Amino acid sequence: MQQNQTQPTAPAQSQRSDDDEIDLARLLGLLIDHRWFIIITTAVFMVIGVAYALLATPIYQADALLQVEKKSSGLPAIGEMSELFATESEAATEIEIMKSRMVVGAVVDQLKLTNVVEPDYLPIIGNYLARRSGEKDAVQVEMLQVPPNQVGKELHLEFVDNNFALYNDDGDRVLDGVVGTPAESGEWMLHVSAVQNPNTDHFKVSKTSHLGAVNYWQSKLKVSERGKQTGILNATLQDSDSSLAVQVLDAISNEYMLQNIRRNAAEAENSLEFLQKQIPTIKDNLNDAEEQLNKYRLQSQSVDLSIETQGLLDQVIEIERRINELSLKEAEISRLYTKSHPTYQALLEQKQNLESDLNKLTDQVQLLPETQQQVLRLARDVEVNQEIYLALLNRMQELNVLKAGTVGNVRILDQAAPSPRVVSPKRNLVVVLAVLLGGISSIGYIFVFAALNRGIERAEQLEDEGINVYASVPLSEVQEQMNEKLTRLARRSRGESLKAPLLAKDDPTDLAIEALRGLRTSLHFAMLEARNNVIMISGPSPGVGKSFVTANLAAVLAQSGQKVLMIDGDIRRGYLHNMMNSKNDYGLSDLLAARDQGNTKIGIANYQDIIVSSPIENMQFMPRGTAAPNPSELLMHPRMTELLEAASNDFDYVLIDTPPVLAVTDASIVGRYAGTTLLVARFGMTPTKEMVQTVKRFNQNGVEVKGVILNSVERKASAYYGYGYGYHYGYSYKS
Repeated sequence: MQQNQTQPTAPAQSQRSDDDEIDLARLLGLLIDHRWFIIITTAVFMVIGVAYALLATPIYQADALLQVEKKSSGLPAIGEMSELFATESEAATEIEIMKSRMVVGAVVDQLKLTNVVEPDYLPIIGNYLARRSGEKDAVQVEMLQVPPNQVGKELHLEFVDNNFALYNDDGDRVLDGVVGTPAESGEWMLHVSAVQNPNTDHFKVSKTSHLGAVNYWQSKLKVSERGKQTGILNATLQDSDSSLAVQVLDAISNEYMLQNIRRNAAEAENSLEFLQKQIPTIKDNLNDAEEQLNKYRLQSQSVDLSIETQGLLDQVIEIERRINELSLKEAEISRLYTKSHPTYQALLEQKQNLESDLNKLTDQVQLLPETQQQVLRLARDVEVNQEIYLALLNRMQELNVLKAGTVGNVRILDQAAPSPRVVSPKRNLVVVLAVLLGGISSIGYIFVFAALNRGIERAEQLEDEGINVYASVPLSEVQEQMNEKLTRLARRSRGESLKAPLLAKDDPTDLAIEALRGLRTSLHFAMLEARNNVIMISGPSPGVGKSFVTANLAAVLAQSGQKVLMIDGDIRRGYLHNMMNSKNDYGLSDLLAARDQGNTKIGIANYQDIIVSSPIENMQFMPRGTAAPNPSELLMHPRMTELLEAASNDFDYVLIDTPPVLAVTDASIVGRYAGTTLLVARFGMTPTKEMVQTVKRFNQNGVEVKGVILNSVERKASAYYGYGYGYHYGYSYKS
């Protein structure tokens, strides 16, 4: 016995291991099964994509090309002076300057971009219809002033001929005016200079804050460098109004170029101011030096210098001239760089070397006679100050020329121009993406639903758990259609009792009935060792098709010439009387409760008086009877045992339809009377674990389950490809 109990374990473990693997064939089958769902969903997404591509407001792009030169402009003749104003133009820096509030803010003020006016079209299709008309709606607002609490609010402007009316965000009329004339009322002011409204007389108006308008256009402006370190900037701006995009981008480009010119001119102006402050001091120093030299020559009666002294003087003057030039440059670049900057360090090193050479010449001067030394010192002061004075005068002239000729280091290569094509939405791409999204979404939904749906889809799933499968009953399309009709009729009839179809009578050639005929053969051999000929049919939950299987199996058994009694054991909600087209005035519950039928008290001995005939020959039917408040107690009554013993003797087969065992205990009670117990599971709906729990529940109550009938098996490619089990139609049969 232990060996038999442990045998199913290995297959079950193997099955669980297989479940963790991806079955590509089954996934392909799922796609084939739901192909129409995928096609319809994809088509819906495609239609939405096409509608969006047609109805969405087109976005146009304007682009401009600018060049940033590495050095600021100047005259080549200036020579070393131009090095003072040489600046490296990093593209990232220039891009940020172009997008700054300094530049964009000036354009917002220049073009009055804080005044926003848009046509008020019909939702969704209004803009599309206006574009199709070929005429543009536009309002030229020269001036708009609103109360502080209305800044950023959406106002409404309505035109009637040449007159207009302005409404606030609450819909109150606050201003009236005429096109071409400023209108004013309290804190409200509006000047409409021109209007073009072929499609609508209603417009949406708003007064945005200056910062809000700047941020809005900054977000639309895109600037990038072409290539690496080329200094070529490509500026683009997108907007639904192509002419406005060109106008704004042109204004930004021009403003950026002008601020660059102003910046370079300001540098020259600052240097010129610095020199103008230094020249008076240098001139005074020159006059003092000349006066001291002349005075000493008169006192010492020494006029000429020797050739050696003159050579030393020339060298000292040249070195001190260069040191003074470096001092001036140091004073200027100290405003641009810190002392740790490489340019500043190079200047200090050069100045230090010159001072070292000057110290050596000073040592040579010490060897000259005292008179010659003194004359040399005074002559040196005169020459040095004169050189400095003349150099400063020359540089002042150069700066004046530089200031007058400043053109900046930025030039516009290409003025802003609109793109010939719409940049957004890209209609072809939108449609393709919509189709892809529809396909991916539908496939993803199918895979997720399949992963979450743990319903039984093949007999092996139950057999791996040690549960026998006696038959797989295909889904009957005829039965489904009949059930749909009954559902619709039931809604119209407000809950009235309607006749349910009996498939074995209405369509005896249906595949579901053929499968039940196969089950009839299996039952013949399975019941050879049963203690009686009573068959109970139950299930784990409602909706699995117990009553359908019970009624049609009873009909199939009766059609083979056997005497069959079918009992509706679902005292709570049984509806087999509808399938048998009979009344439910008196039945099983009344018999067990010993109720009177009319004036006659029916007992077990004459139970056949409450049995009704059925549409099938050799088949009798006992309805459930009056609904009882205590169905479990009635089924446990000794009369139930007496009834089944009597019926077992009078009929070849006694079939009992019972409620779901996991919902109520009625089936566990009836199972004790039955010699054969069968369960019904619905394909794709009943989980395997639920069937295992059902069998366990019956075993706990001492009821042995012979096997399971897998009902409503659908013809699915996922089962056919994934499991390869069945015959031609993809159904699973077991005899």
